[in-house]
Amino acid sequence: MTILKTYARLWADSLDDALPLLRELTGAEPDLRLGFEAVELAAVGDFLVIAGPAEERAKYAHASATVVVTDLDACQATLTAAGATLTTPLTAGPTGRFLYARHADGAEVEYVEWVPELVQRIIRP
Repeated sequence: MTILKTYARLWADSLDDALPLLRELTGAEPDLRLGFEAVELAAVGDFLVIAGPAEERAKYAHASATVVVTDLDACQATLTAAGATLTTPLTAGPTGRFLYARHADGAEVEYVEWVPELVQRIIRP
């Protein structure tokens, strides 16, 4: 298993309000923009913006980062062997598969295995 990318999470009421500054700071357009449940997500540079009503964003606030990996099954095995607890089991999502894990030290992270098309477009253009 290899870590391909790590995103810092940012929280916003509106993607349309958040993205202009991030475009300027990163010099890039969003790699991803999509709806997921009742929030919108956009990845630009090394930021993942989660936007929507505060009560909906709060459902995802327990994780401090999003980490894209090559093999989520191997990642899960490594995490559990190190004493991590899965707080959201392996689940299919719009970009591939994901899980949330609380590390033995208390840190909680979302781990994602993207579909091959996203890896080719964003990580290995």
